[in-house]
Amino acid sequence: MRKCNALLLLFSIILIINQIRAETDKNKSNKFIRAKGVQFILNGKPFYANGFNAYWLMYIGTDPSERYKVTTAFSDAGKHGLSIARTMAFNDGAGNRTLQSSPGIYNEPVFQGLDFAVSEAKEYGLKVIMCLVNNFDSFGGKKQYVEWGRSKGEKIESDDGFYTNVVVKEMYKNHVKTVVNRLNTITGVIYKDDPTIMSWELINEPRCPSDPSGATIQSWIKEMAAYVKSLDKNHMVDIGMEGFYGPSHAERQQNNPNFLVGTDFIDNNQIVDIDFSTVHTYPDGWYKDVGEEKEVAVLNDWINSHLQDAENIIKKPLLFAEFGKNNKDMGYNIGQRDRMFETIYSTIYSSAGKGGAASGAIFWHLLTTGMDYLRDGYEIILSETTSTNILIAEESNKLNNITHMHTLH
Repeated sequence: MRKCNALLLLFSIILIINQIRAETDKNKSNKFIRAKGVQFILNGKPFYANGFNAYWLMYIGTDPSERYKVTTAFSDAGKHGLSIARTMAFNDGAGNRTLQSSPGIYNEPVFQGLDFAVSEAKEYGLKVIMCLVNNFDSFGGKKQYVEWGRSKGEKIESDDGFYTNVVVKEMYKNHVKTVVNRLNTITGVIYKDDPTIMSWELINEPRCPSDPSGATIQSWIKEMAAYVKSLDKNHMVDIGMEGFYGPSHAERQQNNPNFLVGTDFIDNNQIVDIDFSTVHTYPDGWYKDVGEEKEVAVLNDWINSHLQDAENIIKKPLLFAEFGKNNKDMGYNIGQRDRMFETIYSTIYSSAGKGGAASGAIFWHLLTTGMDYLRDGYEIILSETTSTNILIAEESNKLNNITHMHTLH
């Protein structure tokens, strides 16, 4: 009889322990943003939010005397209702404040700059999208990886070999592994366990013009998305795409700005380990001298076609991850920029109100005062009193209200 009572007590203890573990796992899981259908979910509720690009966070955070600029940017963003920061977790090759100076060799003070950016984002209640490499030459990019491959004796014809060469792909995977498993020196939390991070982004604006069929990029995304997921079960993965249509839906290619760069918005984002789709849009850069009305028409077509495809075909959330209007263009006025922002924000608000796929917009790009050397014509400085900044705050707070009010369908 005593043995039976002891066994019952043991089973009861085990049951209680398992229940506690299950509850702990559930609470932990709820802290991370997930994708469910066409919506982001946080703490069991739909999550809609606008944000900003600030590629410079790690670079500036490397110098302790400049870190106040990161803090100021996050503080300004919070005051304007912004909740997502997109930044780079890479800077490859020789040069100033590089993160990875050569394959597998990392600059610890630069990594600590990224640690600081993540810790400050947590402090201000922001989520961070972490991009892992650049398609273009800035800050190293795929060109640097290919050069590293060649230095190891690999025969690689073009920079597009980044997507196919086995040695180069292993270098990229090693970088991913290093970043995902990074122990934040400020918070003491490993990146893969930190809910401050919203998503791992495979590459900024992937392009592979040597293979317009899209097969090369498709294969690379499958391999790398699966690899990230094998390291980190907590976080979402996105590609970092501009949104150009490919051969899988040729009828959609009329929406492309005469670009055929080896990507396929629909096929690429249907890959099982990709959690949400992204779109970038720069009508003023893609279409030269077509006039303001044409740019607006093109923008509307671009927004609506991708939103329809995200909802009806891809069936995943859609984030407008880069957009802007260049104030250096001939004939520019701030009303044109406001019109663009309003067009994008209002579409997202309307979609979110119906539980649709448009989940937020992240403008390019946020600066603070004292960073004039990073001005590129697209900069937004939220401490200034402009009609654009007022619009950003109004629209972002409206979207935040939907997040607070929304219930799952």
